[in-house]
Amino acid sequence: MTFSPVMSLPAVRLDGLPSKVTVYEVGARDGLQNESAILPVAIKAEFIKRLSTTGLSVIEATSLVRPDRIPALADAEELLGMLDLSADAPVRYPVLIPNERGLDKALALGVREIAVFASATESFAQRNLGRSLQGSLTMFEPVMSRAVAAGLKVRAYISMCWADPWEGPVDAAQVVLVAEWLRDHGADEISLGDTIGAATPGAVIRLLELLAAAGIGPDQLAVHFHDTYGQALANTITALRFGVATVDSSAGGLGGCPYAKSATGNLATEDLVWQLNGLGIESGIDLIALVRTSLWVAGHLGRPSPSLVVRALAAELSQDDAHE
Repeated sequence: MTFSPVMSLPAVRLDGLPSKVTVYEVGARDGLQNESAILPVAIKAEFIKRLSTTGLSVIEATSLVRPDRIPALADAEELLGMLDLSADAPVRYPVLIPNERGLDKALALGVREIAVFASATESFAQRNLGRSLQGSLTMFEPVMSRAVAAGLKVRAYISMCWADPWEGPVDAAQVVLVAEWLRDHGADEISLGDTIGAATPGAVIRLLELLAAAGIGPDQLAVHFHDTYGQALANTITALRFGVATVDSSAGGLGGCPYAKSATGNLATEDLVWQLNGLGIESGIDLIALVRTSLWVAGHLGRPSPSLVVRALAAELSQDDAHE
């Protein structure tokens, strides 16, 4: 009997890891916003629908940003009208909000969770938001306070947590200051972004230790690693060992960052789930259904998926399909 990659290996638990991880799927927003092909809104809605049947509990749907800033997400309001945003929906659909105008739209559409996108560096704040670092935080203050008052859950991203293409290595103390500001202004969860994928495990631990010393523990954090230098899974395991139990990833490894040209794709959800399965960590995700979804959307994008697991399983699944 030959080994079938669809079977995978038996799970082997390692000490110091959580028993369950929440996979925070960003492919529909962070993934598609940086693809050269712009998908019709009906295809985006179908992509999210297919993702929602894989066992994912949270899918960041889109961003209510100005169409000229990110044309790929210009149909955000129409897309949100096609999703179940009710309180008892089985999947959460957070939406990235850039400013108060975006929040007004989100509230009118019935959005129940929002995210804001902060920076740890001056250079990226200027390029991404057209403001100083402090100016961008000041802009988010009324967004966050109003969202909290309306009963919305608020997530805060911090980009460039370890390195910045214009400034080089980022002082971890600066990241802590931004995280403290976001926590103090209502963020329920803070996602630490390795926007250009330069972090390695030692640097990850150092930042997590400094955050913990400032009273921001792993239960308040998520990690968002890019795989530019092949470090995303190693950094993820490091964060899990520290107690972080929410990991951002993108179906099929879609996306990057439109304002940082050295940022390549996000950690692929399939690659993450393969590792979680092998470690006996519960995610609730059907890997095969997820792979089929990523192959489907890759076909609509006109290019193969960059996910190693998707590529490894694609041939096996096509053989199985041929014999059905």
